Amino acid sequence: MLRILFTLMSLACCSLALGTTVYKWVDENGVIHYSDQPHPNAEKLQVQGAQTYSASAAAVRGPPEPASRSTSSGNSYKACGIVQPVDQQNLPNAESVAVRVASDPMPRAEDRVFITMDGQAVNGGKPTGLSFNVTPIDRGEHTVSAQIRGPGDEVLCRTSPVTFYVQQRNLLSPPPPGQPGVSPRPH
Repeated sequence: MLRILFTLMSLACCSLALGTTVYKWVDENGVIHYSDQPHPNAEKLQVQGAQTYSASAAAVRGPPEPASRSTSSGNSYKACGIVQPVDQQNLPNAESVAVRVASDPMPRAEDRVFITMDGQAVNGGKPTGLSFNVTPIDRGEHTVSAQIRGPGDEVLCRTSPVTFYVQQRNLLSPPPPGQPGVSPRPH
């Protein structure tokens, strides 16, 4: 009996470790869909278990792209990365997105953090600090990255890009009763 129980538990653990296949496609309206069933023109994704997040365990993505180091500042960064949103994260009903950067070590007072989203500088091209709220945010796919620059504008550390997806309420996916949302256009 114990041997059968052990075998069943082992099989359950193995099936969880193997992950599952998910299909992703974008319809003619630009809406991103995910399914466990194949769909024409769908991209096949392999999901490796549940994604979890713990603020205390948030590690800097490793290894960043090679960054130019400043010998005059004496501050060489071991790593930097975008810790929020996480890569490939789906954000349903998002009106804004908080972008957070982490670095090792923390930036010095004279170093500045610049964030770009979809290839465009946020905050009017001015430094943002380690976090920045993008409001409003359009639905669809977005990519963010960041740079830490020294006093002479030299790039001290560059993050890897992070892609995330924003979904918002629409007529086909209205909010629950009593919550504000999309209302149909008058005819």
